Amino acid sequence: MKNTKVIFMGTPDFSVPVFKMLIEETDVVLAVTQPDKPVGRHHELKPTPIKEVALENNIPIFQPKKIKEEYEKILNTPCDIIITCAYGQIIPEEILNYPKLGCVNVHASLLPKYRGGAPIHWCLLNGEEKTGVTIMYMDKGMDTGDMISKKEYVIKKTDNVGILHEELSKIGAELLKETLPSIIAGTNERIKQNNDEATYAYNITRKEERIDFSRTGLEIQNQIRGLNPWPTANFLVNNEEFKALEATFEKKENTTPGTVREITKDAIGIDCIDGVIYLTKIKPFGKKIMNVKDYLNGVKKETILNWVINE
Repeated sequence: MKNTKVIFMGTPDFSVPVFKMLIEETDVVLAVTQPDKPVGRHHELKPTPIKEVALENNIPIFQPKKIKEEYEKILNTPCDIIITCAYGQIIPEEILNYPKLGCVNVHASLLPKYRGGAPIHWCLLNGEEKTGVTIMYMDKGMDTGDMISKKEYVIKKTDNVGILHEELSKIGAELLKETLPSIIAGTNERIKQNNDEATYAYNITRKEERIDFSRTGLEIQNQIRGLNPWPTANFLVNNEEFKALEATFEKKENTTPGTVREITKDAIGIDCIDGVIYLTKIKPFGKKIMNVKDYLNGVKKETILNWVINE
């Protein structure tokens, strides 16, 4: 594969293992990634994780603001294949039609389920028991192209978005390494997706972040782990935002959703529709992330028992 010229398109940490594998196994001739973004109080420009790896390996970098309007550099770069992984922009057909071996994407779900930009979040939010990675050809639709290979991952009850993100990024790199030789040789399968089974994982909005304690405990638990560590689930206490990062659930009767039922040595128990959600790790308004056990050291229990949780 070392003679195969690859243009790689990716942006976040998730795409780094795939990019590093391609650097080792192929000839990466160009890295296409999102523009640097201002971060922190001083709005200093920070390079994307893919740009950082490209700089370390002396690989040319292209950072168009809008790939639909600015892609001539790609068409002027000789390559055999374009491989994408969490790039973050819709890729125009001019690019999709350019390489002789096509454009191949590494997608973090078992397609056709969870097409779109937030498949890892939504598989946890929906309480799925398994997920995985799909290697697929790209077409003009949103993750609708022919599938080439898949690898499953059984979701553990302790998995959150951060853990699953790391696991699937490794699986993506391994699966692409296994699959690439057949793509290059033209011996790989092309499996049509069943559109009747398709679901869409749209990007998380503020609406998905807010906890509704009138829902079931399982739904709230899935919401908390499905948004941890980013963007994190939250609720309002006296109109101040608390973020919830870890919780357990116990079924109980005679609940009053949204009220504090009890406080243990390391948890705050809040009623939901079918039991109690015990928060064990939180980020109080204006403070750092902490275990509830530590939070309780600085707050009177009476104050917590009188919390007014806003909708």
